[in-house]
Amino acid sequence: MSNAPQNTPIAANVAITLNAVLAAIADNQPMALCVKVKGALGLPYGPFDPERHRTFEIGVREWVTRQTHVSLGYVEQLYTFGDMGREAPLAALASAGAGDRVVSVGYLALAREPAPVSAAEAGWRDWYGFFPWEDWRSGEPAALKERINPALDAWIAQGGSDESIRRARVAAAFGRNGAGWDEARTLDRYELMYEAGLVAEAFRDRREAGLEPPDADEPKGSETGMAMISDHRRILATAVGRLRGKLRYRPIIFELAPAEFTLLQLQKITEAIVGFKFHKQNFRRSIENSGFVEHTGQTTQQAGGRPAALFRANHDKSKSRAAGGLSIPRMQV
Repeated sequence: MSNAPQNTPIAANVAITLNAVLAAIADNQPMALCVKVKGALGLPYGPFDPERHRTFEIGVREWVTRQTHVSLGYVEQLYTFGDMGREAPLAALASAGAGDRVVSVGYLALAREPAPVSAAEAGWRDWYGFFPWEDWRSGEPAALKERINPALDAWIAQGGSDESIRRARVAAAFGRNGAGWDEARTLDRYELMYEAGLVAEAFRDRREAGLEPPDADEPKGSETGMAMISDHRRILATAVGRLRGKLRYRPIIFELAPAEFTLLQLQKITEAIVGFKFHKQNFRRSIENSGFVEHTGQTTQQAGGRPAALFRANHDKSKSRAAGGLSIPRMQV
């Protein structure tokens, strides 16, 4: 006679997928490599095959190359996304059956420039097209001022007994009440907007689940950013926040910079990633004092200006275990 508990639930099958966020800078804009799935945008992804893929990293590199014809260079594991229901609507996976729990292992990859893409269903996209409220380089984003902030205020007011909690969460995520904008809280902002019904995926997912729509006006077009399949915009937000945060404690910016650069070029690349501008002299002083760069002895002619000194990364310093990151000020909003 069996001693097993009588009402033990049957474990669901688990399908493991591999996702990649490949980031690069082009014309001072941060870009992410995307694919189209039945007309919708997503990140390069595919199932992990334990018979063919010795490691997850080998698998993700294979899928990116297969779908985009681009080979990955620098890559690091980002996060494992396993929340129940995260696959709604289910990403099209041949290995996943109805009711399977889909767990995604995400990777962050960096490139010095966007590689040419020959695959018909792949292309580079400005990541601020997905998160227009994150780019403050030209001042307060219109999407934040005109659409998001008023909608968040309405969502706070609808909170009832949770109104004070909602207010505190919005203040922390969006830098209100003197908290300061923390560029690394990209995921917090996206998830809060999803909960408040301010992104298209919140409506799509509730329709797919047969639930009532959020108590908000459904976004029109891309006014609060372009939608992505499954929870790929959440994965992309995680990658953006990770990269922004990592700039503070590791000199990872040089994985995105050309082999030789001016300090102004390096500043523009850094600003593109964090989403706001720096004081030119303070940035220059910080970089020169850090020891992360060294003069090449060469100059380059700048448009309409005098020649600018060329620098390169000091790899001995940047690869040292004691190496820190860049000095990034907190932006006040």
